Amino acid sequence: MIRVCVEVDAGTAPERVAVQAESIHQAVSTVRGRYPGSEVRVVFPIDSEEFFIEGPQRADENGEPLRDPFTEA
Repeated sequence: MIRVCVEVDAGTAPERVAVQAESIHQAVSTVRGRYPGSEVRVVFPIDSEEFFIEGPQRADENGEPLRDPFTEA
């Protein structure tokens, strides 16, 4: 699992959120699904100390993480 910060721009003030996913592509796709019609960009530089998430992740029967992937950025 990884954690990246993305910027969401829905036409008002851009908002930054941190998201956990299996890849950067999946993280961006997850945010686009949650904020349809918004512009979504990965915030660079990526913080190397926060990027990899260690330890096993619990998942539901569909393989989805049990906790919300979004955290305060």
